[in-house]
Amino acid sequence: DLPETPLLLLEFHGSDNAVVEQAEMFGSIAEDAGGFDFATTGTAEERNKLWKARHDLYWATLQLRPGAHGISTDVCVPISRLAEAVTGAQAKAAALGLLAPIVGHVGDGNFHSLVLIDLSDADEVARAEEFTAYLADEAIAMEGTCTGEHGIGQGKMPYLVKELGAAVEFMAAIKDAFDPLGIMNPGKIFKR
Repeated sequence: DLPETPLLLLEFHGSDNAVVEQAEMFGSIAEDAGGFDFATTGTAEERNKLWKARHDLYWATLQLRPGAHGISTDVCVPISRLAEAVTGAQAKAAALGLLAPIVGHVGDGNFHSLVLIDLSDADEVARAEEFTAYLADEAIAMEGTCTGEHGIGQGKMPYLVKELGAAVEFMAAIKDAFDPLGIMNPGKIFKR
């Protein structure tokens, strides 16, 4: 029953009085910045209801383009660069003609994008790959990381050397020492 508008969820921790004070201060700041419908709660049940919107975001996002496949990616930048990174990501997605909603953890500079594409459209797949490459390159250029939560796996391996340089060879040597046969998580992170 939430309105279909951008949504910002926050949690404040501390004593009861400190939490009330922080929430009131934030409500005032949000209102001054054009925010509206600021709601607070102190009960776990109401808190869980508010956070359900965040937890259901993946499924809600897929409804923006029924039948599309969602390609999830994330990056993390210094908090001081977060607004710039998100704005740049939105502009890049628009320039590429992609639908790529963004959700973030603004407290740590991590944000996710779910790029909605038709996997049978090679051009659209290529544009989605260009978008995810842009995000990784921009995050590294902003002294962030090409991945905030989802790891390097396969899709972000090309960015690991860009981000960490020579340290990657040491990481690979450690993995080889523990897994000389390459049977643990084969083909991921370090391809040998």
